[in-house]
Amino acid sequence: MSTATAPAAAATPTDSATHCPYCALQCGMNLRRTPEGAGTVEVVERPDFPVNRGALCGKGRTAPAVLSSAVRLTEPLVRNAATGKLEPAGWDEALRLVADGLRRTRAVHGPDAVGVFGGGGLTNEKAYALGKFARVVLGTSQIDYNGRFCMASAAAAHQRAFGLDRGLPFPLEDIPRTGCVILVGSNLAETMPPALRYLTELRENGGRLIVVDPRRTRTAEQADLHLAPRPGTDLALALGMLHVLIAEGRTDDAFIAARTSGWQDARAAAMAHWPEMVERITGVPLPQLREAARMFSDAPSGMVLTARGPEQQSKGTDTVGAWINLCLAAGKAGRPLSGYGCLTGQGNGQGGREHGQKADQLPGYRKLTDPAARRHVAGVWGVDPDTLPGPGRSAYELLDALGGEVKSLLLMGSNPVISAPRAAHIEGRLRSLDFLAVADVVLSETAALADVVLPVTQWAEETGTTTNLEGRVLLRRAALRAPAEVRSDLEVLHGLAGLLGHKEGFPAAPDEVFDELRRASAGGPADYAGISYDRIAAEDGVFWPCPDEQHPGTPRLFLDRFATDDGLARFVAVSHRPAAEEPDADFPVFLTTGRVVSQYQSGAQTRRVPELNTAAPGPFVELHPRLADRIGAVDGEPLAVTSRRGRAVAPARITESIRPDTVFMPFHWPGEGRANTLTNPALDPTSRMPEFKVCAVRVERAQAA
Repeated sequence: MSTATAPAAAATPTDSATHCPYCALQCGMNLRRTPEGAGTVEVVERPDFPVNRGALCGKGRTAPAVLSSAVRLTEPLVRNAATGKLEPAGWDEALRLVADGLRRTRAVHGPDAVGVFGGGGLTNEKAYALGKFARVVLGTSQIDYNGRFCMASAAAAHQRAFGLDRGLPFPLEDIPRTGCVILVGSNLAETMPPALRYLTELRENGGRLIVVDPRRTRTAEQADLHLAPRPGTDLALALGMLHVLIAEGRTDDAFIAARTSGWQDARAAAMAHWPEMVERITGVPLPQLREAARMFSDAPSGMVLTARGPEQQSKGTDTVGAWINLCLAAGKAGRPLSGYGCLTGQGNGQGGREHGQKADQLPGYRKLTDPAARRHVAGVWGVDPDTLPGPGRSAYELLDALGGEVKSLLLMGSNPVISAPRAAHIEGRLRSLDFLAVADVVLSETAALADVVLPVTQWAEETGTTTNLEGRVLLRRAALRAPAEVRSDLEVLHGLAGLLGHKEGFPAAPDEVFDELRRASAGGPADYAGISYDRIAAEDGVFWPCPDEQHPGTPRLFLDRFATDDGLARFVAVSHRPAAEEPDADFPVFLTTGRVVSQYQSGAQTRRVPELNTAAPGPFVELHPRLADRIGAVDGEPLAVTSRRGRAVAPARITESIRPDTVFMPFHWPGEGRANTLTNPALDPTSRMPEFKVCAVRVERAQAA
């Protein structure tokens, strides 16, 4: 059985350098074989890796626990038509059934009746191969991935303002050296604990920290100023701060004139959001609004960092755009130690969206609708560009179409039964499919619904690259041999492609796939052409774009020009609008959702680790004492939370750290405490991001429901 400890011992020559399988920090760690027996490892600190400098959270320290055969999938499973149960099968049978199911759907209903759904934890090689498999082998446009639920709004706003999306356009090491950070909708202390040191060092260096969050989280407690707006009003807050800068003559007019366009329209939009109105909309007191604006503008340099709070809204792209406008107006972008950045969440959320998993993109962050991009990628793939399908449905729209226009689904590395908004509905759509195949590490709640389940290798058993939130391309090398009946996702795609008539073009070796990815990305916005496995290992990762092997990589973007055609950053005029669903007499309370430190995303892996379950055993409903008094809630007793989409039940956790008009639920658990049963799938019109972070609910003692 795998072990998971983190002694302070120095690395030995036999340690394997790798990276944590969880969040987008991709913390460096070493794996050391343990004396307990073959195939067991422990985590050892890797203090020389610059991102985390040896620090690890509990998830990283315990990551080897999921390698245990006691908790993972170790052989293919096929559903018995007579009993309805999943039963062990051989790989030949399992792959044949998957190929037959996909082939049958294509033959009867056409290629777009077959869907492909990927994951933000897949390596760059797997994400690339999955996108190629969908478009070349299946000929379907219906591919997207769960990263759409992560940072799609920030990506869209980044593209709109700067012409290029990379989570952080600067390395993490710049954060402690800036003058002021505005952290919007992020609780780093629980979502990325090793990154909290950057904010601690910021304040030790004399920098200021402003945290925007409706909850007084562990991160907010570190702030010089905490702003607690009503959920769904971050857009108005950013516009109000920009209004203050304009009214008080605090804008950087020289920077605006030299390096931006669109200022007059954005200025007019901001001036329509006077501070007193913003105070009424957001609930943030006017003195705090002014103090925040002045603190940011007075700093010699500054950054705005956003996360899921402002992004997972039906107006998330405009909300992020408003914060970008604030940076541009203050002259805090395109300069050293300044800029806007998105704290990408999933382990390879950045790389996963760069190389073809998204419905509208080709490798290298090329647009699927661009004829030149289609010609380039088709040339690498050896196909006619006219045979490549066009853009398909976004993630939620694809899941919503299951059982309707989309009859069969191949799913890799995602668990939408827990992670999708309006989750009970999506579970029903998955159940209605003609055929469902799932490749995963564990028998997730989604895998349990499949007709065929394919057991695949994990981070410590496979070689491949990921791209962290800084745009740093990293290498994980296999340190262990997987169980005999477990295969890599690349081997799965290789086998299926062969059965579906494509004997060539889908190698199972990750280095071969990466070399092809480099060629496919060459000349694109996310150019990996100059990055190699050896170079990554020698340099602690390489920042893209890196167009050739002599290029040093690009840790800092936009210092000379932005990635737009004219080199200017674009202001975009945006205005506040309400959330898609506001509280009313029937549903009078806001619900917002998020993570806790000891669980990760849908919990499919972390819920199998005893140490993590002890720390975070189940869901809860966080509410203010005033709301608790009004409904008669008792700490620890069950509460029912009901929205227009369903009902969830979990114990009350009464705290003054949340607004009285808001409740919070973490989203890691299945069953009656599943938070995403409640959430609203209303979509941002640009990013197609669902509105996870705000909906209207009714809260009452469970026995009264």
